[in-house]
Amino acid sequence: MQKHYHHVPLILLNIQLPMRITPDNKLKKLIVIGDRVLIRPTKPNERTDSGLYLPPGVQEKEKVQQGYIIKIGPGYVIPMPPEEETWKASEEQVKYIPLQAREGDLAIFLVSGATEIMYAGDKYFIVPQGAILLLEREEDL
Repeated sequence: MQKHYHHVPLILLNIQLPMRITPDNKLKKLIVIGDRVLIRPTKPNERTDSGLYLPPGVQEKEKVQQGYIIKIGPGYVIPMPPEEETWKASEEQVKYIPLQAREGDLAIFLVSGATEIMYAGDKYFIVPQGAILLLEREEDL
């Protein structure tokens, strides 16, 4: 007599395997909130292809810093108008005004408005869009 084994996908069993942090997925668990962006700072004297960089004197004073935007929040929340027809089903769909910053942009930002964090051994800054002074985008405008 032959035994038949049924293969059930893991999704149907609702088994969650622990997520291991790898270079490819280490930032996937992070969710940036509101008008903030996550920035990986550049190394001192690191120049972009167009030649943009912060001189050492400016970086030493730590008033401004530069780095690449890794993740962005959804933007500014648009307040919902009060519902006049209370009998209607409420849609709790939040709407946002998107940020001007995009993932991959080089940002020059005020350190005073930023929060420095260490995650998985790397240094990052959480910066509100209002503290960003300048963006450099590699695409043609």
